[in-house]
Amino acid sequence: MAAITPEEIKRTIESGLVCEHVAVDGDGRHFQALIVSGEFTGLSKVRQHQLVYGVLGERMREEIHALSMQTLTPAQWRAPAG
Repeated sequence: MAAITPEEIKRTIESGLVCEHVAVDGDGRHFQALIVSGEFTGLSKVRQHQLVYGVLGERMREEIHALSMQTLTPAQWRAPAG
């Protein structure tokens, strides 16, 4: 089986969550993602990450060795860096 690509992870996330912005980078096993979604509003970071893991489903168990995420609401994404 070919290694999963950052673009495939991005498409999977976008197909399962309404996202304003998604960026994924990685080497085929270890990935980093920035995900901006209004669906994160009012949720804890843990719950936000659980939403993303739920969307990725079996891919998290079989294809993705490690995924670090930064999850933001649209308001957090637009706020000036402090």
